[in-house]
Amino acid sequence: MIQENYKSLYNSVTPDVALINDTLRRINTYKKRKTRCRRPAFRRPAIIIAALMVCMLSITPVLAANVPVFYALLYKASPATAQFFMPVQKTCVDNGIKMEVLGTYIHEDTAEVFITLQDLEGNRVDATTDLYDSYSINRPFSSSATCGLAGFDPETNTATFLINITEWDGHAITGDKMTFSVRRFISDKHVQKNRPLDLPLAELGEAAAIETYCTGYGGLNFEKYNPDAGTQRCTSRVLRPGEVLSTPAAGIDITGIGYVSGLLHIQTAVYDGLKGDNHCRIYLKDQDGNERQSDFSLSFIKYGEEGNEDTRVEYCDFVFDIPSEEFDANNLYGDFYTSSLYTEGNWQVTFPLVPTEPDAEHMPVD
Repeated sequence: MIQENYKSLYNSVTPDVALINDTLRRINTYKKRKTRCRRPAFRRPAIIIAALMVCMLSITPVLAANVPVFYALLYKASPATAQFFMPVQKTCVDNGIKMEVLGTYIHEDTAEVFITLQDLEGNRVDATTDLYDSYSINRPFSSSATCGLAGFDPETNTATFLINITEWDGHAITGDKMTFSVRRFISDKHVQKNRPLDLPLAELGEAAAIETYCTGYGGLNFEKYNPDAGTQRCTSRVLRPGEVLSTPAAGIDITGIGYVSGLLHIQTAVYDGLKGDNHCRIYLKDQDGNERQSDFSLSFIKYGEEGNEDTRVEYCDFVFDIPSEEFDANNLYGDFYTSSLYTEGNWQVTFPLVPTEPDAEHMPVD
């Protein structure tokens, strides 16, 4: 009973300066006080420890809620302790965007949590809103988690997200509270699939190339063509970025096509990659409509001005092991994914892990 009462009270505790000062004053008074009855020396440390405990119990919940570094260190040391001291806060408003806990449904080893984002000032939240992998879920147990858009209400500019958390090894959900935070999101997303690419393909031959460090790579056959795959520093030959040949989607250009060491490279350039999720996929189609994926892809970054993130360009070479005579019988296509709105903020909510279900009247309807 004592533990339950304390848990219900400490969420509303704020550092009472008068209490702390009074406690310190009492300590000093006790140290200076002279009495005829000398008390055992071992009681002084006990009083000091008790005073420190009062201070810590008063201040820790507020530090956890308002000092990110303190909370991060506490969570790293002990997730259960960090969440124990984190005050409940189901609503957070920042940058004109409100995040709110709509409801939770906890059953056995699974917790389903509904979180809403509402734009109070404009239309930055829409039916395509994506948290852009910027969210974090702090909980006092080991688990796997996903978060996805569950619905959107255009009348209130509110997007609802479903967080699905499963505790490892089938254990039942335990702990007191969970904290969900978001740093940024993107919206106004557009998708173009099966878009034909009109590029100058005459006299495709050996193209100008550079050796560069790869920031990313992929493809089932990457290791076949790149024996250094998986090493700490993987370099490869790519097309030298050139003039823009085509702009199939806003923020994405085609900046090169040609052969490098007998392999066909098609290069794309993405701008403002850190403020969106712009990306694409380039592939071939024969006369019968059969697709041929690239054998592998290579990504690298260049700056128009070194260190200036505003001049950052993310390049990607899609590489095909196809002779030029076979390539002539194919056409180039691409799938393009772009977004034009990027919103930053600091949204964080903490809620109890209790088996309550969302309000049916406010559930999202697709």
